[in-house]
Amino acid sequence: MRTEPAPPMAATGRPALVPAVMLRYDRVRRADLLLMPERAVLLSPEAGRILRLCDGHRTIADIIAALAVDHPHAPLERDVPEFIDRVRAEGWLR
Repeated sequence: MRTEPAPPMAATGRPALVPAVMLRYDRVRRADLLLMPERAVLLSPEAGRILRLCDGHRTIADIIAALAVDHPHAPLERDVPEFIDRVRAEGWLR
């Protein structure tokens, strides 16, 4: 059975981790991990920072604005929505 991919989230969308997924900092690895039943994903620092901002309250535009403070010349308007859509396609964000 093939499922349709989720449509891209609009800039006004408010992404949040699904209940079965937890974001934790691993002091041994010095990295963020996504923990889910029977699986863990080691995140890059950038991915961890984006996912920490996905709290269900901030819009994608808010997330981009928060990241732009530290990365004013990065192509955030393109990269952040693409990343969020990929993570949603994995089923880790709603």
